Amino acid sequence: MEAKEFISKTVAENPVVLFMKGTAQFPQCGFSGRAIQVLKACGVKNLVTVNVLEDDEVRQGIKDFSNWPTIPQLYVGGEFVGGSDIVHEMYESGELQKLISGQSAS
Repeated sequence: MEAKEFISKTVAENPVVLFMKGTAQFPQCGFSGRAIQVLKACGVKNLVTVNVLEDDEVRQGIKDFSNWPTIPQLYVGGEFVGGSDIVHEMYESGELQKLISGQSAS
């Protein structure tokens, strides 16, 4: 499966997806770790993570897919939400919790 097809399928089939460096249990960068903490604080139980460090094509492909230059990248309900800073700001304002609860992901 090509990277673009893998990304598209993963985002479409899962309510909450985080493309990150490392895993939820062992983030490999501070921004990815911060995003995981925020999602846990929102009560997300069905989180799917993709470690972009395991596949260079996926690592570049996700940037092209979203037209966003940095990782991590959060998708909720098939839609690109943003990177670490946007996710954190949405969490602080309560927007992220509303968005996630609307996906029955928590």
